[in-house]
Amino acid sequence: MIIVHHLNNSRSQPILWFLEELAQPYQVQRYQRESGSLLAPPALKKIHPLGKSPVIVDGDLTLAESGAIIEYLQEAYDAQGQFMPTDFHARQQYRYWLHYAEGSLMPLLVMKLVFGRLGQPPVPLLLRKLAGAIGKGVQRNYLDRQIAVHRDYLEQHLRANPWFAGHDFSAADIKMSFPLEAMAARGGLDGCPQLRDFLRRIHQRPAYQRALEQGGPYHLLL
Repeated sequence: MIIVHHLNNSRSQPILWFLEELAQPYQVQRYQRESGSLLAPPALKKIHPLGKSPVIVDGDLTLAESGAIIEYLQEAYDAQGQFMPTDFHARQQYRYWLHYAEGSLMPLLVMKLVFGRLGQPPVPLLLRKLAGAIGKGVQRNYLDRQIAVHRDYLEQHLRANPWFAGHDFSAADIKMSFPLEAMAARGGLDGCPQLRDFLRRIHQRPAYQRALEQGGPYHLLL
């Protein structure tokens, strides 16, 4: 039985979704972010030294990193190859988007989250005004521009392809769901009908809805 160490409002939610798509039995061990810092609780360090989520335990294997987990689940439990393209060129797109989500897009979104909170606790009160101004400046002059380039790139890709790896839904779409939901939560998908339609379609999938029931409330950080 696979155990998913699931942190609320985190990348572990797509792991639950993929397990539901695979119809693979699993158990959920839930953790809640700390109220002040919004960090994962120390208890997760008992499962993995970095104390991050997602982490899965499958027999004697303990595996972290959402992309690595998705690749493992596909190789171990997708016997029919339903969630990875068989066509060579589509498979390269599949591999690209699995790595792009964390390697290119998420760092910008995390930086935007961090710089957007510089004017709030735990920044010392006397520094909040200055820190907030710096955060807004970095977002306006760098992060928002970079994110816009990625947003337009993704919109154009989905204009030519119904799914990220081509004509068929794959695990690459599951991996790309988290950064796109984060962008939507922060108001970054205005004027992007293809990206909004992608989110609408994945939210309608029965496995996605079942995963929400298993994972609990899912509200990405603003």
